[in-house]
Amino acid sequence: MFVSRRRTSDDVKAATSLLGTGLSDYEIGRRTGVSRSSIQRWRTRGAPRSACDPPPNWRVPDGRSYSYLLGVYLGDGYLVNASARSPVLEISLDPKYPGIVDECSAAIQRVAEARAKATIRTTPKGEAIRLVATSRLWPLLFPQHGPGKKHERVIALATWQQDIVDRFPREFLRGLIHADGSRVVNRFKVKLASGPREYEYLRYFFTNLSADIRALFCASCDQLGVHWTRSSHKNISIADRRSVAILESFVGPKNLCGRRDLNPQALSSTGT
Repeated sequence: MFVSRRRTSDDVKAATSLLGTGLSDYEIGRRTGVSRSSIQRWRTRGAPRSACDPPPNWRVPDGRSYSYLLGVYLGDGYLVNASARSPVLEISLDPKYPGIVDECSAAIQRVAEARAKATIRTTPKGEAIRLVATSRLWPLLFPQHGPGKKHERVIALATWQQDIVDRFPREFLRGLIHADGSRVVNRFKVKLASGPREYEYLRYFFTNLSADIRALFCASCDQLGVHWTRSSHKNISIADRRSVAILESFVGPKNLCGRRDLNPQALSSTGT
């Protein structure tokens, strides 16, 4: 399985600085290690926004919570009035999973010391929870913010963000799956000499239109030894038994998020 090297903000700067020099996409990729497809995308859609680096003495107060919140933000979050005095983080969540709403709210409190407010709104797909929190730190914490949809622009982690994700890959994957993932039970029947038998197995999916965000998901899977495959242009599938067991150890069913009274056997036997 081929996996491209994880791209950092330094890689982006190096590649975009060569776009106007007359070099081919292939040559820029060879010099910088950035994939040719990314360079082609930057030529047609414009150079990515430069990542925002924090002040020298500033540190994210809770890296574990930030890694989770970053995953949720990349899936279902965006910033409003990012240049104003009071930038607002909005996250769209499914009301079927109140435990995820609570976990996101707690992460917001730990990362930015901001209080999140949840309201219900109606969307073309039905009702959704709109989780909103105000903090002047949001543009610094999420330098990926920008106009337009995420899959229509470049998404690259700043070096300091990548360092946190490398330290807390489980939390990052948990956030991404809570935002854009699913856990399903696949069932199938087999005709045997002794009669028909029905089997079932767990499977995880991660669905996102952004190739950059899918690459970040896959990179953290690789770090943890989780085997993944592409089931479509926007879907990443994890069906290998060992890999599913790894995800079960820190993700599990969305409807049980926040419950600490369950053991791993209960997680494995409960639906999503």
